[in-house]
Amino acid sequence: MTVHRLWNYISFSDNWKTCDTSLLDEIAPSWFARREVLQANSEEYKEFINRLKRRHAIETGIVERMYDIDKGVTETLIKEGFISSLVSHGDTNVSKQTLFNHLQDHLDAVDFIFDIVRENRPLTKGFICELHQLTTRHQEFAEGRDQFGNKTKIPLIKGRFKERENNPTREDGTTVLYCSPEHVEAEMDRLIEIYNELSEQNVNPLIIATWVHHAFTTIHPFQDGNGRVVRLIASLILIKNNFFPITVLREEAKVKYIQALEEADNGNPQKLITYFAEIQKRNIEEALNIKEVSNTSLNEVTNIFKQKILRKQQEKQQQYERTLAENRLQVFNYCSLFLNEYKHKFETEFDDSISLYIGSGRPDDVSKQHYYHEQIVGYANKHNYYFNRLLPKSYFKFGIKFEGKKYELGITLHHFGYDDSVIAIGAFLEYKGVLSNEDINTIIPLDIKPYVISIRDEVTSKEKNIRLHLENILTVAIAQIASEI
Repeated sequence: MTVHRLWNYISFSDNWKTCDTSLLDEIAPSWFARREVLQANSEEYKEFINRLKRRHAIETGIVERMYDIDKGVTETLIKEGFISSLVSHGDTNVSKQTLFNHLQDHLDAVDFIFDIVRENRPLTKGFICELHQLTTRHQEFAEGRDQFGNKTKIPLIKGRFKERENNPTREDGTTVLYCSPEHVEAEMDRLIEIYNELSEQNVNPLIIATWVHHAFTTIHPFQDGNGRVVRLIASLILIKNNFFPITVLREEAKVKYIQALEEADNGNPQKLITYFAEIQKRNIEEALNIKEVSNTSLNEVTNIFKQKILRKQQEKQQQYERTLAENRLQVFNYCSLFLNEYKHKFETEFDDSISLYIGSGRPDDVSKQHYYHEQIVGYANKHNYYFNRLLPKSYFKFGIKFEGKKYELGITLHHFGYDDSVIAIGAFLEYKGVLSNEDINTIIPLDIKPYVISIRDEVTSKEKNIRLHLENILTVAIAQIASEI
């Protein structure tokens, strides 16, 4: 029998300190500012948080294979609430009573961590055990093994650490060794101690939450329910720092979550850090498209409108807008530099049968603000976000001409959502038939999501990821052109 010792005495090692958190850091400043506005004014934001809680409650049980729910019904439950009549026979693989018992337990547990954040309670073993008891309220048994090694059901101890081994056997026959029961108390003390130290040192909260999640999973302190509890603990750390719960979606569990955890087991935590950052950024991008002004009354919306106009006239606001203008131009320059570097490299590898050209419109060029407007609207609609057409935008067209054909790759830098300090870098490919006397101008879909960043503060640290995004755009576009010839 092969044995894999997953648990070792936990510590915070150097490979965690050096992890790249830029994916989240690049949008966080704009999110923090926007969050204050939404919390103060927006009823829609409150409902958004409630939908996030319901999504977490549903998906956490699916990931743990406690139940399954039809995807369409899942979206209805998230939108409308946990209403039994919304679930029909065949929509789930357990009884409706069992399903809604578990869903309510998970939802109460999510509400509980939001309450803990509001009350500013510290992370303690008592709190963790209380969270476990709440999460497993309607779960009576855990999977275990008898004296002969056969799978069996054992009564689940709720709200207390495990009293017997809970080492699973993988499909290939490998037994995974978690922390043994006699060491759990000490290891959980150590986990909380390190968490407090990292918080006092102002280590990036994404790194802290991810490390706590991974360390907890190697300890596996409860007989069952460890995955549900640790995702809530990681969520609590992030919510404390003005982010969102960690919700692993069913379609990501194996291809992203489990693989990233296994890499962290082998001393490579970057993939897990990046995955948790992706979850946060996904929620932030959705929240940035929430309106701060709800249609409550004419007097109320008129007052908010008046306040915003007055703010724009203040010197502080004018300085802020100058900063945004400088940073828009800096991002434009990063893109220009990269595209011209690639154009030069491309031209050195081909003869005169292929010609390349780059056209552009700067964000401060008023005469070109209408360029690519229709394409940006279509792109924003496809990716389900609000394009703020009233704010400055810029663009590049990267043209390739050969054998009577012409393609133009459009790359646009435009404002994303309702916060004026967030921009998206989007792309689309157009086939131009002018060289073959064809009256054709066809947009060719490219499966490239917008790259969304904050320009509220300095943007120099964002250049690396901007270049990586542009490299991905060119890779996809050139591959598409190559497939058509």
